[in-house]
Amino acid sequence: MKKKAIHTLMALVLTLTIISVSVVFTLAFRPLYYFDINALNIPERTGYSEEMIRENYDVLIDYNLSFGDEPLEFPSLAMSESGRIHFEEVKDIFNLFKYMAIGGVLISAAGIWLMSRRKEYLYLKLTSILAVALPAVIGLFVAVNWEWAFVTFHHIAFDNDYWIFDPATDPVINILPDTFFMHCALLILGCVVLGSVVCGLVYRKVRRPAAS
Repeated sequence: MKKKAIHTLMALVLTLTIISVSVVFTLAFRPLYYFDINALNIPERTGYSEEMIRENYDVLIDYNLSFGDEPLEFPSLAMSESGRIHFEEVKDIFNLFKYMAIGGVLISAAGIWLMSRRKEYLYLKLTSILAVALPAVIGLFVAVNWEWAFVTFHHIAFDNDYWIFDPATDPVINILPDTFFMHCALLILGCVVLGSVVCGLVYRKVRRPAAS
């Protein structure tokens, strides 16, 4: 029973690590947005040049990737006080994921090393199950009603309505269409599923010699 509990705990840590790393990777993966600039016709819809859109988006991503306290300042877009507060709250959430990713990688690496020395790999099987179950549930909600999932997430994550931007005072919302956020969600889910598949394949490989 104690051994199974250890494997379950290890699987939970590894699953959270996979999710956190997937979120941070998606945040840092700028090519997704660069592709969406033209795919979603953002320049035509906003009247902004592609260069201006990229410049402001890059500043926003640099801000969210940084651990520092430097204020967010868009190079060519206005921002209201409520908008500034919202982006600070968003950064706090991303900071949490970044710390979870860093801590999770270190703890998982140590756990994998110890488990490998003991030749115990059940946690990999459990992780592959957990890591695919969560994306399956979330993916179902996204597929059924993306707008509901998007709004529900914001109601859960924030205790105010500052995330409802007025384009007149926070024009940055014009270059961040909902469809882009859906693409981000799908990329995160895809990365988590990939992590699940890797864990499952590794489990099958390390278990094969013992079964023969």
